Amino acid sequence: MPELIVIFVIALVVIGSQKLPDLARSLGRGLAEFKRATDDFKQSVQEESQAADEKEKIAQEVAEKEKMAEKEKDVTEKKETVA
Repeated sequence: MPELIVIFVIALVVIGSQKLPDLARSLGRGLAEFKRATDDFKQSVQEESQAADEKEKIAQEVAEKEKMAEKEKDVTEKKETVA
């Protein structure tokens, strides 16, 4: 807390009492915009990750179905050979 008071006093002396509120307001807006941008980026990364996971899951399901179809084909061929 004492460090913040020292920083505030130095800012008040250097910047002046009339421009300090404008500077603080601008700084607040900048931080809010930065937070909004980082939240958007996080959301985009999560969506991409979920899409990649779903794509991988679908690919595995297709591969499993292809394996099952191949096994059924082999069984059918063996039955025809035996008959």
